[in-house]
Amino acid sequence: MAAVNIVWFALLLVIFYFLLIRPQQKAMKDHQKLVSGLKKGDKVITRGGIYGAIQAVGDDTITLLIAENVSIKVAKSSIEKMQG
Repeated sequence: MAAVNIVWFALLLVIFYFLLIRPQQKAMKDHQKLVSGLKKGDKVITRGGIYGAIQAVGDDTITLLIAENVSIKVAKSSIEKMQG
């Protein structure tokens, strides 16, 4: 009886890995790839919903042009996706 419980527990762990952990790791890897490839002129959307064009890229920050003569500095990790 204990062997059956161990098999069910192992099966549950495998299902948990493929449904939750693996997709999360893939999403983190894709986001890291996006952030590392950002360059001046790219149009992006932040996690806060701000649309802008990249003016400058620093080590941990990005300067976004959000309107004519209006720019803000945001963390690189706050970039959600490319616009368009």
